[in-house]
Amino acid sequence: MLKGFKDFILRGNVIELAVAVVIGTAFTAIVTAFTDHLINPLIASVGGADVSGLGFHIISGNDATFLDFGAVITAAINFIIVAAVVYFILIMPMNKVNEALAARKAVDEPEEEEKAPIEVELLSEIRDLLKQNKI
Repeated sequence: MLKGFKDFILRGNVIELAVAVVIGTAFTAIVTAFTDHLINPLIASVGGADVSGLGFHIISGNDATFLDFGAVITAAINFIIVAAVVYFILIMPMNKVNEALAARKAVDEPEEEEKAPIEVELLSEIRDLLKQNKI
């Protein structure tokens, strides 16, 4: 049971996934600071002096609810920035490395000649024998 768990943990994909999660988490703090201090004020300037973002209040009875579209736009921008960085910093270089390794492997391995199926070989031999005997 422990051997299976050890194999699972040491498998390359799990380690790569763990590294991606750690890097993504660390990078999220940078992106959040960027959007909180640069993007949000720009969005708030369009929506008014309130720095809580672009939105409006809905008043129902005695309660007032603020629909903050700025927060949604900020979350979307955060997602796009994180996805772009993960793609261009992690995924694209890994794909290039995998392509290079696959090309090297293809060069190292000689191409095998395609053999005709056994049935075709046998039928060709039978044909040749029949021609020789002229039966």
